[in-house]
Amino acid sequence: MSSGETHSEGKMHRYVSLVPWDTKAFGCSCFEVEYPLGTVTEQTTEAGHYTVKVDPLADKGPLHRAGFYYSDTLLEPYCRREMLQPAESHDVAISHDCSLDELLALSQGAYRHGRFHRDFNMPTELADLRYDNWVRDLFAAGNCFGLLIKGELAAYFAVNGNKVVLHAVAQSFRGKGLAKPLWSVGYQRMFELGHSEVCSSVSATNMAVVNLYASLGFRFRNPVDVYHKLVPAG
Repeated sequence: MSSGETHSEGKMHRYVSLVPWDTKAFGCSCFEVEYPLGTVTEQTTEAGHYTVKVDPLADKGPLHRAGFYYSDTLLEPYCRREMLQPAESHDVAISHDCSLDELLALSQGAYRHGRFHRDFNMPTELADLRYDNWVRDLFAAGNCFGLLIKGELAAYFAVNGNKVVLHAVAQSFRGKGLAKPLWSVGYQRMFELGHSEVCSSVSATNMAVVNLYASLGFRFRNPVDVYHKLVPAG
């Protein structure tokens, strides 16, 4: 099956792609839909969960009529080396020796702003599993590093190229004003790896992280509204 196509009742649907990692976590077929398309209703009738990401100014009427509902708005924070405004971070160090169990424990409760956590149709424990599976994959690929404060694991970054795809602060370090020095060291490390620009993704509702990025000199671009649809089996 080629990218951007899936089968339903013997027919080939274009613009609808199966997302295997979400399917594994939620136990139902999970799809991403390319938008706009005039046959969104016809191509999202197979049982499963659908995601579509659209320009905030796009006409949402067809999505609502097809049964989609709003889930989140995502922003892309980005920064070049000369834009970064790091905090003093003498007590923060990088570690590449963190175990998977340490990262999974640190992640607990860190992703409640995620779109699947906010989706009333998806069980919270399965949304947690989705992130756990993602951490496992990133760790297996060698794409995670820890951030230590006085030798204790306080946060971690998981990366894909120049993009930080997941990051979290340990529960015992949250709410103590430590995120800025931690993120300063994490992103300085990204620049040391040779990236001229770094970026991430953040929910517009996660004001603490939005403000954190702004304080570090990041700017924001490429906003997208995320809509979901659930088609029950049977």
